[in-house]
Amino acid sequence: MALHKNYKLLVCLLIPLFILALPTSVIPLPELTIIQHRIIAIFVLAALLWIFEPVPVFATSLLIITLELVLISSQGINAFVQESGPVPMGELIPYTHIFNAFSSPIIILFMGGFALAIAASKYELDNNLARVLLKPFGKRIPMIMLGIMLITAVFSMFMSNTATTVMMLAIVGPLIAAAPRSDLGMKGLILAIPVAANTGGIGTPIGTPPNAIALQYIPEGQVTFASWMSFGIPFVVVQLAIAWFILCKFYPSKTGVLELKLDGKFQKSPRAYIVYFTFALTILLWLSTAWHGMNSYVVAIIPLAIFTLTGVIGKEDLKLFNWDVLWLVAGGIAMGMALEESGLASKIATSIDFTALPTMAVIVVLSIICVVMANFMSNTATANLIMPIAAAVATSLSGLDGDGGITTLLVIVALSASLGMMLPVSTPPNALAYSTGFIETKDLIKVGGIIGGSGLTLLYVAMLILL
Repeated sequence: MALHKNYKLLVCLLIPLFILALPTSVIPLPELTIIQHRIIAIFVLAALLWIFEPVPVFATSLLIITLELVLISSQGINAFVQESGPVPMGELIPYTHIFNAFSSPIIILFMGGFALAIAASKYELDNNLARVLLKPFGKRIPMIMLGIMLITAVFSMFMSNTATTVMMLAIVGPLIAAAPRSDLGMKGLILAIPVAANTGGIGTPIGTPPNAIALQYIPEGQVTFASWMSFGIPFVVVQLAIAWFILCKFYPSKTGVLELKLDGKFQKSPRAYIVYFTFALTILLWLSTAWHGMNSYVVAIIPLAIFTLTGVIGKEDLKLFNWDVLWLVAGGIAMGMALEESGLASKIATSIDFTALPTMAVIVVLSIICVVMANFMSNTATANLIMPIAAAVATSLSGLDGDGGITTLLVIVALSASLGMMLPVSTPPNALAYSTGFIETKDLIKVGGIIGGSGLTLLYVAMLILL
């Protein structure tokens, strides 16, 4: 096994080195800079290591950050920032931007989530919420999974999918802990949460950032909250049904049933009441951003402050935070940032002459580019990059029927950004689910690939009907 891992590691290292050795003129991208050339090599290395896992995924993230600092940052080793003369400083990425990956608002959101999960477990709130919310779905694991997916998807339509995943993992934690770790059904229950969280956000214009980004480019008056939901909700329902079938098929439980502790009681100590109040307050604030103005990242730090000040979480509890997951996410953020700030992501997105393609082919190509990029960088960053290009292309295509056709193209591209969920770094819900230790990268690749593919198929069917 060790030899097999060493062999995979060697191959993963040799391929990027080969790319670095190639002259930039060989790579099919116009006017590639030295820095962009190096980022391509780092990106390929990261993708190979994340997919094949010859080393832990958090180690890959640390390697990404290190290589970016050494090879492409403004404070990199002099020998590496000079090639045939000095590299223009404008091409180098400020080293502080790379270090900022670990202080990203997403990292704070994760830390707030970990605090909620630890406090909920410590005072048995998670167990009691599971008892209340999942009781109507019975004891059969497929029905419990369905309940988890429905609850997660509905919450994700109105609040951050990361925050929803944090809450649902806290609720499901006691159920998973009580079951045999070797039971495949437990993998299915864990995977159901990120799948439903990623999918649920598609249902409303505010469910996920790519939806809101698309609305900025859609002709005014073409899409209302209700009209988006009239398309988004059926899409979510069909996708959830497909995902539920796939998870039940691939991850059947040995026992088929899961005994819920239906006789639990809510604790009544002062600190328990603090946990209940803070948990409810945080969810309420996440749901009502439009009223108070604080986004989900700002809200996430509130439980951290309350729990540490009141002694609900002590220094020993802080050690229980999944720091490896925080590094994993930071590496993904750093990779996305390098692709974006160097201009490489935009160059990749614009390297195809869309005007030479038929209308249907343009939509297919844009959506596939969107999905592929969203697997390796945030769906928000992907949408920010692709949407202006899609809007410009849409207005130049003769095959689109007025504003309605343009709207259809932009909505399909926006929804495609939410279908990239094949890796732990693809979305924060994936990373959180991966942090439980119950699932592996290969599980996410298998399930995320099938569900992403089914989502694209549904979009193309809708496209044929609407265009």
